[in-house]
Amino acid sequence: MERTARIDPEGLTAMKPMTEEHLAILRRHMVEVIGIHVDLASDEIGKAALDPRVMAALQRTPRHRFVPEQLAAYAYQDMPLPIGFDKTTSQPFIVALMVDLLDPQPNETVLEVGTGLGYGAAILAELAARVWSVEVVEEFAAEAETRLRRLGRANVGIRVGDGSRGWAEHAPFDRIFVAAAASRVPPALLEQIRPGGRLVMPIGPEEAQQLTVVDKDAQGSVTSRSLLPVRFARLETMS
Repeated sequence: MERTARIDPEGLTAMKPMTEEHLAILRRHMVEVIGIHVDLASDEIGKAALDPRVMAALQRTPRHRFVPEQLAAYAYQDMPLPIGFDKTTSQPFIVALMVDLLDPQPNETVLEVGTGLGYGAAILAELAARVWSVEVVEEFAAEAETRLRRLGRANVGIRVGDGSRGWAEHAPFDRIFVAAAASRVPPALLEQIRPGGRLVMPIGPEEAQQLTVVDKDAQGSVTSRSLLPVRFARLETMS
């Protein structure tokens, strides 16, 4: 159980356990807030509501299991949270929007670039048949594996590596989800999208990133569209 502070009538700080039931209520509230944000951004994103499958996956995925323990009580606020190594886990609204745009189907395989502590992978695993995730920070990869295993997400595979190179052994992928920004889509990721597939990632310089959807048609031609401004950490590469 998580703990949260309260002030008693004499002004002394006391601690009361926050139960899983409390956290489930906060999670439902977070999903409702995301729904409001989507409606407010409907002109930019082209829809007033996200896919009910995505909203249900958010409801089933306990974000407090994917942030540092001391931040668990803040997990259902719609904001990024620090996870170490000068990194954050993304704002839930942005995660939900990216997953919705990606539109993973139950029979599909997804590549995730940027595992973090595993929250995005946990949501994707609810929606796709298989998720392969690449993380450049070794400590994150190990932590994510442990957290996903505890939650029973057995359809996620993680490795430490350069996400800009994808994961050629498991390519091609139906969908690619990139949780870091680059000036352009890395060529290896473009190559690893299956014809008819899709990639979603932030594109552009640090001060002018745009959440971008990249589609590859059946003939292999690529088109892209930008939706709204975002701010992500840069995609780290390995020499």
